Amino acid sequence: MIKDLIKYLEKPTLYAKSTCEFWNDEHISKGMLEAHLHPTWEAASRSHDFIDKSVDWIAEIIPLSTYKNFLDLGCGPGLYTERLYKRGYNITGIDFSKRSIQYANQKAVQNNQDINYIYTDYLKMDFHEEFEAVLLIYCDFAVLSDVQRESLLQKVYNSLKPGGVFIFDVFTAKEFEGKTENHTWHISEGNDFWMREKHIRFESHFVYEGDVRLDQNVLIDKEGQVSIFRNWFKGFTKETIIAEVERSGFQMCDIYADATGKSCFKDSSTLCIVAKK
Repeated sequence: MIKDLIKYLEKPTLYAKSTCEFWNDEHISKGMLEAHLHPTWEAASRSHDFIDKSVDWIAEIIPLSTYKNFLDLGCGPGLYTERLYKRGYNITGIDFSKRSIQYANQKAVQNNQDINYIYTDYLKMDFHEEFEAVLLIYCDFAVLSDVQRESLLQKVYNSLKPGGVFIFDVFTAKEFEGKTENHTWHISEGNDFWMREKHIRFESHFVYEGDVRLDQNVLIDKEGQVSIFRNWFKGFTKETIIAEVERSGFQMCDIYADATGKSCFKDSSTLCIVAKK
């Protein structure tokens, strides 16, 4: 058991996967949905006030008269999707959390909203010139591996009509400033974010080359069952994100500090990219 534990706490290889599903874990997904829906928490989505400002800005830079059909990747319970629908856009939302998609679908039916929600991994989507705009918000792009990012950019490019735009945000190195490799452990009586049952949690933060970071949580329940959750993050500069986007055929339009359209500045912890096909 001790040897196994040491193995679990060693620094993983770059972009090693979790041992179980994060988004569809029965207990965790419940807490994630609660975090999405809380108006001020930013554990799963931006605050609802930020989202309102973000949708105002999106509607301004991609007006309905030109950009009618919209794809929201990682839509969660529909926080952006519903707001954009109310602005008049034809909306499709994709998410890999079954609980979030079920909630979004139920709310759309309840409110008589014609929103197309799809439960799937957006890395597996296959559209061909169906949308004028694609959205990926809350730095989801920055959690993907190099191979996944390249694949996603190509899929987004294929999904857009000529002249369509891709709006997404990423972290910069400022997000991780002062954060070094560290390890802590906790004993929980249960009913916390991670697990209903009593458990031990080993929490680690690892640093890799290329401004890549890993938050790892190793959980051991009372039966000795081990679950490993790995959340990867990458920091970008204007130059590195422009290079990635242009390699996929996009033209660069503008870069902002965040998804409300604030101007970039030296200490921005995020960047928001508007790329045109």
